[in-house]
Amino acid sequence: MNRYSIARELAAAGLAALLSVCGGGAALAQVNVTTYHNDNLRTGWNPGETILTPQSVKKSSFGLLQTVTLDDQVDAQPLYVSGETINGSQHNVVYVATENNSVYAIDAQSGQVLLQNNFGKPVYYTNLPGGCNNNGPNVGIDSTPVIDPSSGTLYLIAYTWEKNAPVFRIHAVSLATLADTATPVVITASGMLSNGTTYQFNPAASRQRAALLLANGNVYAGFASFCDEAANESRGWVLGWQGGTLAPLAANKLNNRQAASPDNFFLTSVWMSGYGLAANSAGSVFFVTGNSDYSGHTYNKVTNISESAAEMSGDLSTEQGLFTPSNHVYLETVDGDFGSGGLMLLPPQAGKFPDLAAAAGKDGNLYLLNADNLGKEFGAFQIGGCWCGPSYYQDSNGTGRIVASGGTSVGVWNVKGEKTPRLVLKSQFNGIANGRNSGFFTSVSSNGTTAKTAVVWAVGRPTDSNPATVDLYAIDPDNGTQLYSGAAGAWPNTGGDSNIVPTIANGLVYVASDQMLTILGPGASGKLALPKIRHVDMRMPLAAGEHEIYATMRSMKGTTLTVEKRDGQTLRLDATDAKRLKRFAEPSVGHALIARGTFDKSGVLQASIVLHAKDHSALWPADR
Repeated sequence: MNRYSIARELAAAGLAALLSVCGGGAALAQVNVTTYHNDNLRTGWNPGETILTPQSVKKSSFGLLQTVTLDDQVDAQPLYVSGETINGSQHNVVYVATENNSVYAIDAQSGQVLLQNNFGKPVYYTNLPGGCNNNGPNVGIDSTPVIDPSSGTLYLIAYTWEKNAPVFRIHAVSLATLADTATPVVITASGMLSNGTTYQFNPAASRQRAALLLANGNVYAGFASFCDEAANESRGWVLGWQGGTLAPLAANKLNNRQAASPDNFFLTSVWMSGYGLAANSAGSVFFVTGNSDYSGHTYNKVTNISESAAEMSGDLSTEQGLFTPSNHVYLETVDGDFGSGGLMLLPPQAGKFPDLAAAAGKDGNLYLLNADNLGKEFGAFQIGGCWCGPSYYQDSNGTGRIVASGGTSVGVWNVKGEKTPRLVLKSQFNGIANGRNSGFFTSVSSNGTTAKTAVVWAVGRPTDSNPATVDLYAIDPDNGTQLYSGAAGAWPNTGGDSNIVPTIANGLVYVASDQMLTILGPGASGKLALPKIRHVDMRMPLAAGEHEIYATMRSMKGTTLTVEKRDGQTLRLDATDAKRLKRFAEPSVGHALIARGTFDKSGVLQASIVLHAKDHSALWPADR
């Protein structure tokens, strides 16, 4: 990006109609949210909110207004389009996609289901590599779709079970009918490995989790793995298709092109806990990758860009920038994905380096980067482990602020520095409920840059498997005080993170979770309760003589693991078979795992599978 006005960049991001840069207030009728985190920069900022302010939110009348029943778990952020004509009537519409491969069009005020369409049978978790259980029972539409308001089209990727095999298809559907407007395209791709052989895209070993991106007239998607299972087959991709026709782009990005690795373990996934690929006004595409071989020595800036933030040309033919943390070897060896979080581009800042990016991962370092030259790092700021992604807004003084979560806290950082950019902590709130992986997702609303109108919104993660509710929080970013908290949904599959992003539009907040969409806002009676929460058992059936245990790893030497069970008992595991079967997700000391296998005569569990588990033992199912 070259130096240009804030107004120009906000226009490219879809925000200019909302924010009056010079005046400070936003004169608005209706706000639309047509992509993940509101814009292609992924700021998560709605600067056109005139109703929800710190003063109005902290009043006792704010709360739950409507609940809408859905057919499955929702991992996608709700999208919002105002003034859409459906069945002959005009509505403000919330679009929600579920893991059952269903898309709903819901009246944004009443909660009435206007339309529902299903795009095929989802893939049941027992058919995933290793029975990966960090999703819900079904995997269908796993990522946030994207809307092109100019054509009235919603783009989605469905994962379907057909003829005993999984298939990915990209769809273009009408906002008015939810019917396909073009022939859906089965997703395929190929890439050249370092030894000259061809690697084919493998839908059975690929997860499409990162939110879709619409830029340059194209739709882009990132692909990852299931629980690091089938790591000998799974490799991270970024693929693209032309909008409208869905014709695949001629080029793609295969992130790991190495022909061999010490442990036959490849990956370099693009998952980002569901955060979306980003794009700047020049059309470059940005994303972050996860771990590769746990030997720690397969990274290569040409053939394997693991643990890195990357910038690609819009046609995906050219890598334009790369940032790899200096501790990348450590991250590889401890499964410390940099790619557990997403990359956000900032609107232009004052000073020598106007174009900045921010990204954080599992080790909790929030990196402030030069978006014009990703290899240039301006500093790392500790926020706590991040299975999450940042947000951004601008205060009344014109100062950019980054909102970053980690652990159970959310911090607001001022962007400072005319010559060398840096972050300075403005406020912090430490009370977000979270019993799973560190961090959570935030959104920001404000009335332009008018003082005392900004609100940070966050949805926590369950701390218990029963009742497994999730709470919505509203935080005053000026002082870090809580304005509101209350139950806003459910997440009964406590083996997988609830990567919920709240959507704020026109005085209301929308939270999609398991089998429900909740609508919150002013004027609540306080009498409405959540519907009954279902029980989800994601445990694979055991074979005769097989056992399953949850434990915390204390040490590992070769394939011998020493773990501590929930009752304090120490146990030895032999992971030889799990490694041989490629059902071994490298655990790390101090973190939890799930293992299945049989006990030998000496009491050692001969594990056929070892996966990651949540560290909070209250979320563990009973051993069996």
